Amino acid sequence: MDGPGPALANAARFGHLLDALRRRRPLVHHMTSMVVAHVTANVTLALGASPIMAAAAEEVEEVAAQADALVLNLGTLTPAAADTMVAAGRAANAAGRPVILDPVGYGFTGLRTRTAQRILSQVQVAVIRGNQAEIALLAGTGGRVRGVDAAGSLEDAAVEDAARRLAERTGAVAAVTGPVDRVAGPQGIIRIHHGHPLMAAVTGTGCMATTAVAAFTACAPDRPWEAAAAGLGAFALAGERAAGGPGGAGPGSFQAALLDALYRLEPGDLDSLRVEVVS
Repeated sequence: MDGPGPALANAARFGHLLDALRRRRPLVHHMTSMVVAHVTANVTLALGASPIMAAAAEEVEEVAAQADALVLNLGTLTPAAADTMVAAGRAANAAGRPVILDPVGYGFTGLRTRTAQRILSQVQVAVIRGNQAEIALLAGTGGRVRGVDAAGSLEDAAVEDAARRLAERTGAVAAVTGPVDRVAGPQGIIRIHHGHPLMAAVTGTGCMATTAVAAFTACAPDRPWEAAAAGLGAFALAGERAAGGPGGAGPGSFQAALLDALYRLEPGDLDSLRVEVVS
């Protein structure tokens, strides 16, 4: 990901949120892709939270009501899974728990598109974390997906316009990952200038970023804009550090190094993130 631009300023501090996460060890309920379930559980643990991967219709409402945050990830979606995700989302809402939606592959198939729209119409979502194309398509401003990946990139202004529109329409924070991560909410946009191209060479890094957002949001459910930025910032900084290890990393060693880097993050690291806050 790109380095800082000329207007860059350390305009936000997120170390207190990592400190709260490590002290509270929140329980994060994942209803997620079978491709990434194992690694997202490990990301949750590396950050200091606790994962539970519950998907059975017979227990999702009970688990969602007791967890500190719920992740709804459309990665390996089925019609039955769509029903249980809505049920879990409603239970989380009733219990006052934040719901984080990862609309994987939105716009690629009718099932994915309908399910994301159904969740957004029936569940109060705190944060939507997607790639540039998913966020733009959800916002109705364009974008194109190929499978579960964005096809091509959008201009910075188009990305931010889509994120703002989606946040305004849904009432959720829109967290967009890309060369520069962006988090849009009523307060404005936070731009995060960290990361590394190797993060796109390992499957599931977007889903891992969603997990990081959920872990931080679990500790600050009343501040999803700040929490989502802290999660993306922590994950991007860890990716940057993982890629810069001795001799450099390839995709295989990078994933292990990423978990190590997440585990070694300190609150002071998040207080010195390279970010911009714009209204």
